[in-house]
Amino acid sequence: MANFITRNIPNSITCCNLISGCIATSFAFVNRPELALLWIVIGAVFDFFDGMSARLLGVSSPIGKELDSLADDITFGVAPATMVFAELSVMDYPDPLEPLRDILPYFAYIMAAFAALRLAKFNLDTRQTTSFIGLPTPANALFWGSLIVGANDIIEYSPYCVFAIMAMVLVSSYIQVAELPMFALKFKHWGWKGNEIKYIFIATCIPLLIIFKLSAFAVIIAWYVILSVYVNITNKEKDNNV
Repeated sequence: MANFITRNIPNSITCCNLISGCIATSFAFVNRPELALLWIVIGAVFDFFDGMSARLLGVSSPIGKELDSLADDITFGVAPATMVFAELSVMDYPDPLEPLRDILPYFAYIMAAFAALRLAKFNLDTRQTTSFIGLPTPANALFWGSLIVGANDIIEYSPYCVFAIMAMVLVSSYIQVAELPMFALKFKHWGWKGNEIKYIFIATCIPLLIIFKLSAFAVIIAWYVILSVYVNITNKEKDNNV
């Protein structure tokens, strides 16, 4: 009995992540983005602890891996996509697009499909043990949740912002599956050399949180992508010069 319970602790935590994603999606549908973001964050906490518990208990399993991806696609794919769907449903549209108001919001679910593709690639990609290839789905979800909650007035300022949102959906979808190396906050040692970009990122996050408040995570994720692109370009230049 004890072994049965132990084996199923990580999967139970993963199911809590999935349920959190479902709750977040339900709040997004009724245009309560602040509560949707809260439940996405709660899901991220469960997502962190399910893997940790599996490693600590030594009970990792193939079914746990598949269940984790399913839960992540709900919490970090469908839920933020539904937040964008709800926002596109209430935004002002330019006159030429007004006849498409009932159709265009579904454009947001492209992001959920790409989140699923990113998770499938992650499961098969052995290169992502110490870093990431493409933007992780939780980071993408936090970007959209923070943007919609914290910058709602800016998003709805002009009817032409609908074009910006749709373009950002395409960009964020692509970045999730792009062959773009991104650093992870994993330290092999605490020295400066080799960890420069990580310490710079952490140090700059503090003022960003103070300045941008609710929309800070959107800015931080964008900054993370920019730094990762910079590191990738710098590394390629070093390789070319060797």
